[in-house]
Amino acid sequence: MKLDNPHLDHFPSLVAMFFDRAEKGGEDPFLWRKADRVWHPLSWRQVANQVAALAHGLREMGLKDGDRVVLVSENRPEWCIADLAIMAAGCITVPTYTTNTERDHQHILDNSGAKAVIVSTAKLARTLMPAVTRSDAHIVITMESLRVGQQGDVAVRDWSPLVTGGEAYLEETKARAATMTRDDTACLIYTSGTGGAPRGVMQHHGAILHNAAGAAEVLVNDFGIGDEEVFLSFLPLSHAYEHSGGQFLPIMVGAQIYYSEGLEKLVSNIEETRPTIMVVVPRLFEVIRARMIKSVEKQGKLANWMLNQALRVGEKDYERRMGVLDRPVDLILDKLFRPKIQKRFGGRMKALVSGGAPLNPEIGVFFHSIGLTLLQGYGQTEAGPVISCNRPAAGIKMDTVGPPLMNTEVKIADDGEILVRGELVMKGYWRNDAETARVLVDGWLHTGDIGHIDAQGRIVITDRKKDLIVNDKGDNVSPQRVEGMLTLQPEILQAMVYGDKRPHLVGLLVPDPEWMAEWAEAEGLPKELCRLREHEKFRAAIRAAVDRVNGQLSVIEKVRKFDFADEAFSIENEQMTPSMKIRRHVLREVYADKIAALYKG
Repeated sequence: MKLDNPHLDHFPSLVAMFFDRAEKGGEDPFLWRKADRVWHPLSWRQVANQVAALAHGLREMGLKDGDRVVLVSENRPEWCIADLAIMAAGCITVPTYTTNTERDHQHILDNSGAKAVIVSTAKLARTLMPAVTRSDAHIVITMESLRVGQQGDVAVRDWSPLVTGGEAYLEETKARAATMTRDDTACLIYTSGTGGAPRGVMQHHGAILHNAAGAAEVLVNDFGIGDEEVFLSFLPLSHAYEHSGGQFLPIMVGAQIYYSEGLEKLVSNIEETRPTIMVVVPRLFEVIRARMIKSVEKQGKLANWMLNQALRVGEKDYERRMGVLDRPVDLILDKLFRPKIQKRFGGRMKALVSGGAPLNPEIGVFFHSIGLTLLQGYGQTEAGPVISCNRPAAGIKMDTVGPPLMNTEVKIADDGEILVRGELVMKGYWRNDAETARVLVDGWLHTGDIGHIDAQGRIVITDRKKDLIVNDKGDNVSPQRVEGMLTLQPEILQAMVYGDKRPHLVGLLVPDPEWMAEWAEAEGLPKELCRLREHEKFRAAIRAAVDRVNGQLSVIEKVRKFDFADEAFSIENEQMTPSMKIRRHVLREVYADKIAALYKG
């Protein structure tokens, strides 16, 4: 799709923007999904008709302006169609994670007061339906048949009939969209809760439009927007980062969206779809880096030499100190090494955008060295969610998160907290006036993040205000910095450090399973952590990795003692958020005895 001003932010609502783009896109492909080993597209016109049909159906079922509709689905074309249709009906989307427990669903249904639910599969419905029957929701729409009819007072409706015949309702849906304003609430996105129960963030149409326009401006000015922009949607669309950056940004720039089949098929999906932009969280970059290094190690001396040279020269280039003798090596790498790496990422990747959690600068330099542009963004759900983004035009510095998006004000409070103001800032938390008043003061969003602004106008984040460790001497320590350095070691998969009101830091570690298996085999020992954890040589090997990190840390940051977690931190055991950040409060509670034991004696 050819757009004259893809970054122009003049739309009254997200729905109006979509219908404008759909009219321009016509029969061009828009949404893609893979079935029977083949990628199948839906055109802009097909999607517009399905949105109009479903929006009409929701109104016919009795839903009114402002009613909340819960959406539970993996990433797929129907997710986008449902989201747009809910908004087009004048309702408010309430996205929820597919990993939610029955208790999580109950909290969101009760707190939002949802009147209807859209769910994709019978598997997801198993944890959802018991909560629905105890809620005010009286309508359930299923993308795939549940083979159930009436469930008490809940009417179950099939998706297919509700998304057909939309041509007849297109004009009435567009007319309703024209009455919406940027101040109207578009969705309630429940924060993933690193510190407690999720809260519903009221994102209005203007906040997401502001985000999409700001991100589009970066793409236009720093990378150029072509006729064939392709996004690969991987992160959960229920997360604000993917919702704005992986759905509404592509819509604004007229791009195609492919929906990944999941983590296990992500690498092959990238090679098949050849995306130009990807929105990803730092943890995935860490995994890709580790796998890439292991893959190269097995390819022989030449491949290892090239990787080492790429990292050496790339670091010099990043620091702008490349010498005359480095340039011939760099040219060789551009011819023989980097194209092979880029091919594994589809061969036309313009930028990989990292967000959702802090990125270790070493990871950023690694990707820069192998020839891929990695931009670190910063934000939170309460701000649409993107606040700033690194960009080549401003000079990429991996220990910053770049300058604020256009039309976004940022300032630093006296205590170092980052404050944000602009249309991107939420209207507040749903049914939580006290918490809203705490974080929104005189129009400024108090982010809870600590940082400063450098001489080039780039935001530098040092830590979360509430996550700062304050030891018994009053010194402040950033746990995320220490954890990031620990997990760069090949021996350590995950880490959580603790030390609040204590004399020193201790660590809770999850060994890397591949490294552990290889080490155990070489030593002739059992490969299971439960049998290795007390083995003196195994602990010494992990201790050596911790000591390597300690050698790069100040006295107050050093990890003096450590123990092993019983299992990996995961979304399933509720020790990580869906955006792959550790839930500190959960880990502190689960491992309270182990942490206490580390301070004895």
